[in-house]
Amino acid sequence: MTLNRVLLACLLLGLAGWWFSTPRRAGDLPAAVHAGSSRCPLPPSIRQSGAPLQSDVPGGMASFPMAASKLVPLAGFSLDGRVLSRRDYSSGREADWSPTDLALGWDGMARDEVIDGLDISQSGRWYRYRWQNDPPLPLPEIARSSANMHMIPSSTEVARTLAGIKAGQRVRIDGWLVEVQADDGWRWRSSTSRTDTGGGACEVVYVCGISAL
Repeated sequence: MTLNRVLLACLLLGLAGWWFSTPRRAGDLPAAVHAGSSRCPLPPSIRQSGAPLQSDVPGGMASFPMAASKLVPLAGFSLDGRVLSRRDYSSGREADWSPTDLALGWDGMARDEVIDGLDISQSGRWYRYRWQNDPPLPLPEIARSSANMHMIPSSTEVARTLAGIKAGQRVRIDGWLVEVQADDGWRWRSSTSRTDTGGGACEVVYVCGISAL
């Protein structure tokens, strides 16, 4: 190997080390989305608070291209609800697309007295709740009125707004439930039901718009 090649290899290794050691700032787009940004059309929107509105994907709608991957739309998605908890992630394959999980509640799970009666936490891309004595709502109602959702920001503006969202706020989210399909065969598929629980029950949301209300 010539001296020039050795120097070039050292430079590339140094740049790679700097890139991966530099912490991602709040509001930055995740790696896969930054390189594959695309237009994010709004789906039909919910008119008022309540259960999220899920709509069909228009015929002929294309996938959203990303870096070494694509997002396949499964359904339109619109939500007006309360943020029960948030958790940011910087490691794991999922973080290449989604830097933040929001645990969200609607209907009974958006009420203060219900939220105050639960101990809510997130970890490992899961959302958990505990209570003392009796639960503030029947367990089936808690399950169908709340969910942990993986947020994939579609733009820097969305990423910055997402970075400022806090537990307790009411938020409006419009976007698409998607399946992440990486070129190497890795898949991450959204739930399309509000009544499922356990593995695979979280929504993977490509967020076209988000705002605190």
